[in-house]
Amino acid sequence: MNKIFKISKLAVVVIAGIVFGCNDDAVDSKPDAIRPVVIPERIAAGTNDFAFDFFKNLQEAESPVENLFVSPLSLHMALGMLLNGAENETAAEILKALKMEGVSLADLNKAYQTLLNDMPVADSKVSLGLANSVWYKNTFQVETDFTNVLKQSFNAEVTGLEFNSAAVAKINQWASDKTNGKIKQVLDKIDADAVMFLLNALYFKGDWTTKFDSKNTLDKPFHLQTGTDRNVKMMFAKSDFALSGSEKFTAVKLPYGNKQFEMTLILPQNGITITEVMDAMTASQWSKIKSDTARTGINLGLPRFTLEYSKKLNGILEKMGMNKAFVNSAQFGKISKATAVKVDFVKQDTYLGIDEKGTEAAAVTSIGMIATSAGPEPRDVIFDRPFGLIISEKTSNTILFMGRIMNPESK
Repeated sequence: MNKIFKISKLAVVVIAGIVFGCNDDAVDSKPDAIRPVVIPERIAAGTNDFAFDFFKNLQEAESPVENLFVSPLSLHMALGMLLNGAENETAAEILKALKMEGVSLADLNKAYQTLLNDMPVADSKVSLGLANSVWYKNTFQVETDFTNVLKQSFNAEVTGLEFNSAAVAKINQWASDKTNGKIKQVLDKIDADAVMFLLNALYFKGDWTTKFDSKNTLDKPFHLQTGTDRNVKMMFAKSDFALSGSEKFTAVKLPYGNKQFEMTLILPQNGITITEVMDAMTASQWSKIKSDTARTGINLGLPRFTLEYSKKLNGILEKMGMNKAFVNSAQFGKISKATAVKVDFVKQDTYLGIDEKGTEAAAVTSIGMIATSAGPEPRDVIFDRPFGLIISEKTSNTILFMGRIMNPESK
């Protein structure tokens, strides 16, 4: 597992007695019309249930002091492609893990297609790319119905290759191209029994609606969970932000572009860890945060950083109830009737960069298949201890990325 955390510059809240200019240059005085991304409420709710269940299980599997950053949407969509090749108990387990019990495959595929087509054009001031691909060994007999549904519902590129070093380079190049060069490698080799790879790539780049002024970025302490402090670069902005929370945490929403996408920053109260907050977070509590839109004057401080994260997800998905897919008795007859196959690995590679201008984030989920044989005074909200973050699209209520920042490093 490879985790690198390089922090660029960090943003922190204004100190009492010092007034930092906030760059409230809203991206436009007259933003473009909102283009809603509409998927069925049952599916939207299920994807959020999946997101929080996934992140809770991920936290349990990782060291409590490690940074985490994943894309529930990318994983959900990659598993959605896999679901279209599964049958019987294997399909039922995948559907349950995805929190889509009772949803027809046709309705789920239609929702994926809506996200693929509508989300990239939802906000003209945000760059978003969603892409899928299927790579199969050219001697492996793939069912035409399977490749057709992936082309039609997932806009997937389907390519047969000789599985050699050139194929590794080609697949890695696809991942790099679809993430603006942020994720350059998802495979280091192809094993002899490998027959297929399913890939989803998600890329996001958005400028803050309210910018941070780089002149206000300062060296400030970040209080680690271990009890020690380290200096980071903190960015500052003072503006009216939507605020939510509970007795355990404060949540601040930072919009991008025309405000259809936003980052929700989650700061635990003193004495409570971000792991505890994220473990307790539910889809209903998330809905409450999303519905709190009243804006409050805030002096905001936020670290500037970049991080890279990579995680094999087999064990986590098994804990979420998806077991049959990984064993020799897996039922993937809709992928190939000629050869019995199972899932060898599910892996996600991600990138996150936050600076004064905005956010750049990317994820590639890889599934490897093998053959079997103005009002009150602004309040200070300073993210100077481990915190969580969620990037979401408002109209479809879809979570794109989730993270837990434990130890930002300045650069």
